[in-house]
Amino acid sequence: MSQVEPLQVEGTFPGADGLELYYRSWHPPVPPQAVLGIVHGLGSHSGWFDSIGEALLPRGYGVYGFDLRGHGRSPGQRGHIRHWAEFRADFDHFWQLMHRQHPHLPCFVLGHSLGAIIVLDDALRTPQRLSGIIAMAPALTPVGVPPLRLAIGRLLSQVYPRFTLNSGISKSAGSHDPAIVAAYLNDPLRHTKGTARLATEFLQTVRWIQTHLQRLQTPILILHGSDDGVALPASSRWLFEQISFMDKEYREYPGGYHDLHNDLEAPLVAADIANWLDRHVRGERPICKLSDRRLLISHH
Repeated sequence: MSQVEPLQVEGTFPGADGLELYYRSWHPPVPPQAVLGIVHGLGSHSGWFDSIGEALLPRGYGVYGFDLRGHGRSPGQRGHIRHWAEFRADFDHFWQLMHRQHPHLPCFVLGHSLGAIIVLDDALRTPQRLSGIIAMAPALTPVGVPPLRLAIGRLLSQVYPRFTLNSGISKSAGSHDPAIVAAYLNDPLRHTKGTARLATEFLQTVRWIQTHLQRLQTPILILHGSDDGVALPASSRWLFEQISFMDKEYREYPGGYHDLHNDLEAPLVAADIANWLDRHVRGERPICKLSDRRLLISHH
């Protein structure tokens, strides 16, 4: 008997204002035990998370990812939003897509960098619908964008909101792997753009999250590389300490760069995500331990 291969699906769904947003999904050959949605970071797209999908499919998880407006295969000016509410509503429609297809399964969400801010914002505003969130390299404290560019963005947001700036982030800041860095450079769907309005909407949302973290009542796994120069690891340490909800874990990977899912420790990162999901699907409480391969702090 031939082995049943996982199913990959591509399509679109309508965003908040009818904008057709691209998504892809990976389905295991057996009925899934839970679903994980993925929200990428600035300038990236859903196609760069294969390592996570490949790790989760054999363990019975369905995986969904979508391209934010202005990113990847989704339409819209590159790196631009008019209001943060567009991201918020787009994510809501993405969640509805997963929920319609798997109405009785636990739904977890992973957000990377900018995507982590989108996920945290949603978890604070609609705390009951997610079974857990994974925040990878959340940018909750000053990021690796030069301060001058942020200042220009603030000034221009009101008079020229679509004015586009290059983020100024090093092209090699995501991964130690030269092959990954070269692939990033040759990927026509990636970009390093952000508009003045996106910058101010992002900073305003970060401030709101910082002042409302005590509301968080969703299990959370926080992942960060110790050498991340884009979203500083201090932001994740601060995030962990500010959350009062006890089902929280923090893993810091020594030497890791910004894109942990595509860095040298990607297999370990994917395994840690899978193990955390397994524990929460089974309803187990988090275990507090310290590993010599990574810093892990957790409360239970």
